Amino acid sequence: MAEIVLGIGSSHSPLLNSPAEDYARHADIDRSGRKLIDAEGQPVSYEALRARRGAELAPQLTLDVLRERAAACERHIERLAVEIAQSRLDALIVIGDDQNEQYGEENMPAILVYWGDTIVNNPLDMPEDAPAFWRKARSQYHEAERSRAFPVAAALGRHVIDVLMDRGFDLSQSRRLAKPHGEGHAFGFVHQRLMKSAVVPMLPVALNTYFPPNQPRPRRCHELGLALRDAVRSWEPGARVGIVASGGLSHFTVDEDLDRFVLDACRRGDAEALCGLDPRRLNSGTSEIRNWITTAAAAGHLSMQWHEYVPCYRSEAGTGCGMAFAAWR
Repeated sequence: MAEIVLGIGSSHSPLLNSPAEDYARHADIDRSGRKLIDAEGQPVSYEALRARRGAELAPQLTLDVLRERAAACERHIERLAVEIAQSRLDALIVIGDDQNEQYGEENMPAILVYWGDTIVNNPLDMPEDAPAFWRKARSQYHEAERSRAFPVAAALGRHVIDVLMDRGFDLSQSRRLAKPHGEGHAFGFVHQRLMKSAVVPMLPVALNTYFPPNQPRPRRCHELGLALRDAVRSWEPGARVGIVASGGLSHFTVDEDLDRFVLDACRRGDAEALCGLDPRRLNSGTSEIRNWITTAAAAGHLSMQWHEYVPCYRSEAGTGCGMAFAAWR
């Protein structure tokens, strides 16, 4: 039978393509009115967060600390790329989220499987007056000069759709991209940062993590992961498949307690802990934890061989991203 032989979890924040010197510029966006949430998932102002945490976070905002953490993230990304390259995969399922890149208010699927023969990654398209730091940060999701069509594990995609429909999942499906943006950032990150040496046919699975009201609940994400594992096992005999959680963990307000709880539950294979997460805490960027829940379930027969956590703060209010990297084998 086919088998999932590798699980990967990786943050994909724009900070990962930003030098430490640019973190303050990202913080300026937070101060300017970005929608932020507190540890309970409730809306909160930047000023309120700063009043709670400013003094305690000052030591974590020195340039030396920021440089050290940025360098650590780069090492962890390189390690994940090696894991993928050395695993001799026939296909790579990527659990990611679309943020109005292909799907929007006119049609926002809760769970979508893309199974076209290829998926296109287009060069970055930003206004000419876009800040250089923001252009650099976003460039990690895109081809540098010209569009590129990446191979898709289309046969696996059709098989997955059939199996999951039989399992009671009312899926959306797509065979082409309707908008000129090209593939979304969650999938572009994997192509651009994690597949440097060898391109593996990808099967994109898009979850609506961000946009109420039809965000899959944590338990449904776990059920999805289990169903994906079963679908793979009934696919082509002997095929080696990997699965990636692209995104997370907490952002735009860093919640170290939540991040460490999620990573520990993934490490232990504690399904009930992951299924029991309060959906109200999985809002804004923190919602991408759903991708990790799905992947942890699909890779539940494997062991988490290593994981790293880097809380990348960028402001005295505690804004930034809880960067996480992991591999199951």
